[in-house]
Order: sequence, then structure tokens, then C-alpha cells
Amino acid sequence: MHEHSEFWSNTFEGEDFSTDEFISKEFEGCTFIGCNLSETSFRSCKFIDCEFIKCNLSLAKMHYSQFSDVIFRDSKAIGIDWTKAAWPRLMLSAPIKFYDCMLNDSSFYGLQLQGCVIERSVVRGVDFRDGDFARASFRDSEFAGSMFSSTNLSAADFSNATGFDIDIFSNTINKAKFDRFEATRLLNCLEVELV
Repeated sequence: MHEHSEFWSNTFEGEDFSTDEFISKEFEGCTFIGCNLSETSFRSCKFIDCEFIKCNLSLAKMHYSQFSDVIFRDSKAIGIDWTKAAWPRLMLSAPIKFYDCMLNDSSFYGLQLQGCVIERSVVRGVDFRDGDFARASFRDSEFAGSMFSSTNLSAADFSNATGFDIDIFSNTINKAKFDRFEATRLLNCLEVELV
């Protein structure tokens, strides 16, 4: 893969690219299945309409890389600083979607990712502070230890999500959807005792 700079509709299956460095590569319509991309460095790469299935991207570096309509399924993406990627100022659709993934200890700090999807995923210790996640879908995900502060969660869907600690005074949550029983967690910031 190092000898080419552009890849269209390629399928990479069972490849081990761990600790490799890719600079200015463009992947369009590509599928990565069961690949080890842990600690891989992607510098100024473009991922357009790509899918990662059962991949390990833990501690991957996304410096100045771009994502458009990229889906991650049943993959590990632990410890990734997504703030280092190059995000467009105007997005017509969610640039990334995660289904059945593990995203622990990652950072989305300050990102404008309206409409992003993180469903049926483990999202522990993730930084969402100062970000805009309006209309995001966080359905069926577990958020223990994740940080929300000055975060726009307007119309976000937290149906069946668990473990979140969201201060209703320091975050925007109008029209957000929460499971009836888990919504009591929103009262934690009020220091009230529920009986």
C-alpha cells in the first residue's frame, strides 16, 4: 500500500498496518476488514465513503486527515485524538459513524460533529467537552466517565444509553431524548436526594 497514493473501492482484509505511517493517501469507497491499524499514523490522508469492520485502530494518529461518510463497525478505536483530524467547517451529513465499537479514552473535544452516530458502543472516558453534537445518535451506548461540559446536545438521542453524567446547567440539551430511568442521572447536578 505504501507505493500507491490513491485507492478506489479496494478491500483490505486481515492486513497488519500497526505502527505504519501513511502520508497523503486517499481512500475512496474502500473497505477494511479485520485489519490491525493500531498505532498507525495517518498524516494528511483522506477517507471518503469507507468502512472499517472488525478493525483495531487503537492509538491511531489522524493528523490532518479528512473523513467523509466513514463508517466504523464492531471496531476498537481506543485512545484516538480525533481533534487532530481535519474537519470541514460545513458538513451536509455526519462525517463519521460508529456502530458496536469501543471508543474508550478518545477525544472529540471542541469538535463540530452535528448528526454524528455512536450507537451500541462503549464510550468510557471520552471527552466531548466544548463540542457540538446536536442531532447526534448515541443510542444504546455506555458513557461511564465521559466528559460533557459546554457541549451542545440539542435533539441528541440518548435512548437506552447508560452511564452518562451530563450537567443540565453547563450543557445544551433541549429536545434531547433520554431513557426515562436513565434520565434521573440528569438530576445529579442538582444535589437532590431521590426517594
